[in-house]
Amino acid sequence: MKIHNSLYFAFLFGLSLLIPITFTHAGESDAALSQAYQNQQSNLQIQGDGIVVKVLPDDTRGSQHQRFILKLSTGQTLLVAHNIDLAPRIESLNEGDTVEFYGEYEWNEKGGVIHWTHHDPQNRHVSGWLKHNGQTYQ
Repeated sequence: MKIHNSLYFAFLFGLSLLIPITFTHAGESDAALSQAYQNQQSNLQIQGDGIVVKVLPDDTRGSQHQRFILKLSTGQTLLVAHNIDLAPRIESLNEGDTVEFYGEYEWNEKGGVIHWTHHDPQNRHVSGWLKHNGQTYQ
């Protein structure tokens, strides 16, 4: 679980910037996500992984998104909203699977949302990705 481009101070001081963060030990991103949840922090560019606990129907309003819920090692849950208009769908996704992510965290009362798990065709946002069974979806 690594996050790239260490600017951790901005997260700690509550700046509302999109901040890529670097961690070197497993579990540090889970701790950062837990802190972001507790502080109702958003706009956190982060990498981590979790276990799929629920595969949801696609959101087909506007840009289409594949949706599923991950559970982190801390017990926190995250909704992953993966834009399938810009990136390939994970076709073989099942409950119990491990999914790695690199995307933007947005706070909500249920644990948060990870989105921007795809490339940005206009190069204005950090590109994200999902990894499942050795394949990267970007």
